[in-house]
Amino acid sequence: MKFDPAKHHRRSIRLKEYDYAQAGVYFVTICTQQRLSLFGDVVAGELLLNAAGEMVQTEWLALPQRFPNIALEEFVVMPNHFHGVVAITSPIVNADTNPTVGATLVVAPNVVPDDSNHEYHGAGTRPAPTDAAIPKTATTTATLGGIIGAFKSITTHEYIHGVKQFGWPAFPGKLWQRNYYEHVVRDEQDLARIRAYILNNSARWWEDHDHPQNWKK
Repeated sequence: MKFDPAKHHRRSIRLKEYDYAQAGVYFVTICTQQRLSLFGDVVAGELLLNAAGEMVQTEWLALPQRFPNIALEEFVVMPNHFHGVVAITSPIVNADTNPTVGATLVVAPNVVPDDSNHEYHGAGTRPAPTDAAIPKTATTTATLGGIIGAFKSITTHEYIHGVKQFGWPAFPGKLWQRNYYEHVVRDEQDLARIRAYILNNSARWWEDHDHPQNWKK
């Protein structure tokens, strides 16, 4: 599955009235600034995360502690981007439970009659919150933009710490691109295709649109 920012941006108007705080399942993609490979490498089809990549993975898995009404599904940290499936659950998940992989699928409403349930969030549409805006303890509600904004802000903070303390490569201005892509998961069949795509991402790295040698073509 390849994302075309121009195509998705043209289609985004069809989801303008969609409530991203309602129960639903979403496939999200976030890329590093300039698509720099900061999180590891793929060697012979095997994904090898470095310390920064492991940090990103850890912070993604920790999100339900901040947002107890979300459940995490399949995800992958690639050298220069991240794919993940997140469900905003209903009713709100108890903060003492473990809402991670394997949670019951809550199918998002079929808000459009064709395959146009993609949205490209342009610069400034979903600004990442400041550290002060990130909930320090579990919050009872979550929007997709709030979840992604918190994830980007937290990982940026931790990456800067890694640069200062462990000599991780510096990034140009921002760790993540301000834009991100999401797809509303319609049903189990749609979810199965997305799971397969995520699981095969490292094996097909050289063909990936986000591979540094391909994305400018």
